[in-house]
Amino acid sequence: MMSETYNIGLGNNNSEIRKKADSDFVSFWDEQAKNLSWFSPWKKTLDWQPPFARWFVGGTINASYNALDIHQDSKANKPAILWEGEKGESRILTYRDMWIQVQKFSNVLKSLGVQKGDRITIYLPMVPELPVAMLACARIGAIHTVVFSGFSAASIRDRIDDSKSKVIITADGGYRRGKIVKLKEVIDDAIKDLDFVNNVIVLERTKNKISMSSKDKLWNDLMKDASASCDAEKLDSTHPLYILYTSGTTGKPKGVLHGTGGYLTHLHSTFKWAFDIKDSDVFFCTADIGWVTGHSYVVYAPLLHGATEVMYEGAPDFPDASRMWDILQKYKVTIFYTTPTALRMFMKFGDDIPNSFDLSSLRLLGTVGEPINPEVWRWYFKIIGKEKCPIIDTWWQTETGGMLISPLPGLETIPLKPGSGAFAIPGVNIDVFDENGVGVPPNTKGYLVVRNPWPGMLLTLWGDDEKYTTVYWSKYENYYYPGDYALKDEDGYIWLLGRADDVLKVAGHRIGTAELESCIVSHNDIVESAVCGIPDDVKGEVIIAFAVLKHGVGVNSDNLEKEISEKIRKDIGAIATPKQIYFVSKLPKTRSGKIMRRLLKAIASNEKIGDVSTLEDGTAVTEVQGVFDEIQKSIKEKSG
Repeated sequence: MMSETYNIGLGNNNSEIRKKADSDFVSFWDEQAKNLSWFSPWKKTLDWQPPFARWFVGGTINASYNALDIHQDSKANKPAILWEGEKGESRILTYRDMWIQVQKFSNVLKSLGVQKGDRITIYLPMVPELPVAMLACARIGAIHTVVFSGFSAASIRDRIDDSKSKVIITADGGYRRGKIVKLKEVIDDAIKDLDFVNNVIVLERTKNKISMSSKDKLWNDLMKDASASCDAEKLDSTHPLYILYTSGTTGKPKGVLHGTGGYLTHLHSTFKWAFDIKDSDVFFCTADIGWVTGHSYVVYAPLLHGATEVMYEGAPDFPDASRMWDILQKYKVTIFYTTPTALRMFMKFGDDIPNSFDLSSLRLLGTVGEPINPEVWRWYFKIIGKEKCPIIDTWWQTETGGMLISPLPGLETIPLKPGSGAFAIPGVNIDVFDENGVGVPPNTKGYLVVRNPWPGMLLTLWGDDEKYTTVYWSKYENYYYPGDYALKDEDGYIWLLGRADDVLKVAGHRIGTAELESCIVSHNDIVESAVCGIPDDVKGEVIIAFAVLKHGVGVNSDNLEKEISEKIRKDIGAIATPKQIYFVSKLPKTRSGKIMRRLLKAIASNEKIGDVSTLEDGTAVTEVQGVFDEIQKSIKEKSG
C-alpha cells in the first residue's frame, strides 16, 4: 500500500490507554463507563452470551440526564446548538434552553399516554426540535425511531408498522433547496389505516397548509402549558434507547436496536479520543440526524461532553457551493466532520471558493460514511485544513453505534496515511480474514472481522434475533462480520476496500467497486465516479463506469477514456478495464450525499428503478439513463 505519510497531530500521546485495553478489554471498558453519571452501579461489566452482549448489567442510567442535567451547574448558559436554517435564519439554544424544552416535551409525551418501552417515530427536518424530541423519549424511557425526512410514505409505513409506534412526531414541512417538502402529507399517507397510531404531533416549520384530523396535535399547543419539570427515569443500562432502520439491497429494512449504558460509554470515549474535544471548540458534523452519524455524533456524543455544535438544516451546496465554507467562517468552527462524497462535490467547483473564506479557526478535520480517496484526502488537508489540521478517516456502521476504526488525535499522535483509517479504537480487536477464517498476510485483501464485543454494538435486530445472528455472526463463529473488504499494510494500518457484497464478477474474477472507483478518481481530471456491471454472456459481467469531470475541465473524451483505462490496467489489472466509460455532470445521490449505485445497476440491467424518494436530484437519473441508452445503441451499431 501507499507509503506516503503525514506527520501532523495535536501532540497527545497516551499509550497507557492502549496497553490497558489490550491486556483486558472488559476491565478497560469498565473504567471508561465511570466517565458517565450513573444512578446506581453495575453488577457485571459484560454478559457475553454469543452473539448477544449486555454491558454494565444492573447499572441504571439515563441518556437525557447525561446529555443535559449534568451540565446545568457549570454550562447552563453555554450554547449547545448553533442552528442555521436553510434560508439563513439562526437560533442559539443553551444547555438550559435544551434542558427546559426536553422536560416540557417529556411531559407532553406522558400526557399522551406514552410509557417506558413505547416506540415513537420521529419524522422531522433538521431543526432543534428533532434532538429535543429524541432526548425527551430517552428521558422517559420511550424508544425513538427517527426516519430520515426524505423517505417516501411506503418506506415510512414499513418502519412505523414494524416498530408499532403509537405516536408520530412530524412537521407541516421542511425546506430543501428552497422548496417545501410536505412532511405531514407523507405521514398522512403512511398511517391512513394503521389503527395503533394514536397521535401525530405536528411542528409548524414552514406554515404551509395542512389537514388536521382528530389524531393530530400542534407541537406549540401541547408545549404551551406543559410543565418544565420532569425527572429522568432511572433506566437499566441495557434498556433500548432507539431503533434505527437500515436499508438492505433486498427485503424489508432491518431495525437496528441500540441500548443505553454501553452505547453512551462508547460515544463518550470515541468522541474524546477522535476529536480531542475542548470546552472552547465549535463542532460541526454535517450528517442528517436521520442517519446513525447524526444520532451518535450530532445528538448524543457532543451533548455528553457539553460541547457547542453547529446544526444545519439544508443541502450542503444550497444556495451555492460556498454554503459550507460560509458556515465554517460564520461560526468559527474548529472541528469539521463530513463525508467524502460531499468533499468530492466541493472539489468539483475548484479551490477558489473555499480559498475565499477564512477557515483559520479549524484545527481538526474528519470524514465518515465511506473510505476517502487519497486524492480527496490531500485536497481536504491542503485546501480546507491549510496543511495544519489532522484528518480522522473514521469507519463504523449503524450496527456498531460508534467509531471502530479511526486515527485518534485526542489520544495519540501517529503518522497519517491518506486513505487509511489507521487502527482500531482501544478495546476493539479487528482483524482481516480469508474465506476460511484465517488471518491474511500484510497487504492482502480479505474480510474485516471484529474479534470481541464492544459497548456500542447493537443489542439485536428489532423483533428478529434469528436474522441478527444470521446476518452478522454466521460467517465466522462468534466474530462480528460487517460485510466489508479490507487489508492491513506492513505497519498494521487498516485500509477499507468497500462492501464485500458490492462486487463485480468478470470472467470469474471478483472486483470491488470501491477499488475501481478510487482508481478512476485518482486521475487528475476526475472528481467522482461510479461503476456497475452489465450482464454478458461470455464474461458474466462487463464493467461500465460513469465519471464526473472537475468543474471547468474540457477534455477529449476518447483520449481521457484511454488514459483512465490504461491507469486501471496498470493499478488493478486488465480484467478490471471498463468496457465503456461515460462522462456525466452528476451522479444519482441520496439527500445525505451517498451515490445510489443500485440505480446505476438497475439502469444497466434494464430493471425497474424502484423507490427514488431519497434522491436529491432526479435529473441525474435521467442523464445516466440517457447515457446508458447511448452506450447500448453504440454497442449495437458497432456489432451490427
